[in-house]
Amino acid sequence: MKCRAGCGACCIAPSISSPIPGMPLGKPAGERCLHLSVDNLCALFDKPERPAVCSAFGADAAVCGSSREEALQLIEWLEEETG
Repeated sequence: MKCRAGCGACCIAPSISSPIPGMPLGKPAGERCLHLSVDNLCALFDKPERPAVCSAFGADAAVCGSSREEALQLIEWLEEETG
């Protein structure tokens, strides 16, 4: 599955424990990443400073569902279950 352009759920719902440029302590669950644009696109997408955890994320129907709203719900649920 390809990422949905303008979704951004993976940049909002999960916590990220590794440093992100401008966010040295990472990102709490449910908080927008500093690098997520108003169009829900990652400003670091093809840049070397993009965190490895972000680069390793692969869109999958089990995580992304069939819509942005479903992706937010699924990732929030996974965060709660594994947090």
